[in-house]
Amino acid sequence: MPTFCRHNRFLDRCPICSKSLPANAASGRSASRAGGAGSARSGAGSSRRGGGRGRGDGLRVHREGRAEDDGYRSALVPGVRASADATRLAGEIAFSSGRLLALGAEPPGLYGEARALSGEDLERASWTCFLIAYLSPLQDEDDPFAGIRRVLDEAPTLAPDGDLPDLEGIPLGPRSCHDPARGAGTLTAYRQWVQRAGGPAGAQAVALAGDPAWSPERRFERLFERLALPGLGRVGRYELLLTLGRLGCYELRAQSLHLAGARGLAGDDPTTLAAKRVFGIGDPLLLDRRATALAQAVSVPVETLDLALANWAAPGRATLGFPPQTLDDGAYERAGDALGL
Repeated sequence: MPTFCRHNRFLDRCPICSKSLPANAASGRSASRAGGAGSARSGAGSSRRGGGRGRGDGLRVHREGRAEDDGYRSALVPGVRASADATRLAGEIAFSSGRLLALGAEPPGLYGEARALSGEDLERASWTCFLIAYLSPLQDEDDPFAGIRRVLDEAPTLAPDGDLPDLEGIPLGPRSCHDPARGAGTLTAYRQWVQRAGGPAGAQAVALAGDPAWSPERRFERLFERLALPGLGRVGRYELLLTLGRLGCYELRAQSLHLAGARGLAGDDPTTLAAKRVFGIGDPLLLDRRATALAQAVSVPVETLDLALANWAAPGRATLGFPPQTLDDGAYERAGDALGL
């Protein structure tokens, strides 16, 4: 019977997996030995013919930090080939889950202030959450919100007209979407969106509430689509809606990671890049499905994986204003069981 590979193709026809077949592996090694010298001569000749700068000049190669393949395999994470990488993923899921639980219970710093404001001044609470998502808390345990507070001191709420806050020199966190070269362009685009969607008053509360008949899942999906503004990538949009929902400002709940919504910005989205490595596939729709399957297996909300995947692939954990030791013990145990650790 024909065998299918992890790329959903016949094993012997897949350009990647077919190389692992015994016959193809042997012929590949023979061809490599036979063509090695010829390739070197050909490369030297083309270099002489090219004369000027080589095609690879200025190219930067980033090597992925992965543990050595020790035979680990899991259908939930087909791209992970080492127990150490799977264990690290379980740890990041536990941290991200603990962060989400804290956001709903006792949010620290500006998160807590935004939650307190939401009952009496939803405009200020919404603006505070936007700046948290856009600028990102710093990796500073003493005051991770220092840069965001500087902006809030200048502009406590989103001005309906006039000058927007100056972001020059503002320190940015590891998940920031802000590009200093863009200046206040994204803030301008956000204000224009609010004014279009919020009616004559241009209220954020109206724009972010959307249609009262929407379910929390539908509201998240529609706002995620509508907030595709210049300079506000998938990370910023997702984090904004996640924060607003977890703090109780609006009824918002994610049903997927919306990796397909990254579109042309996918190359700049660390969650999408990490998902491709973990799930061993590049199609955004299939990535979303596999992420949902993993979240269900671990019994955590799918939005847990947004930060967990990005941190798994990063050299260091982005804490986003939370203590590094934040941990959901139950999620860690469930992740270990689901991943077969």
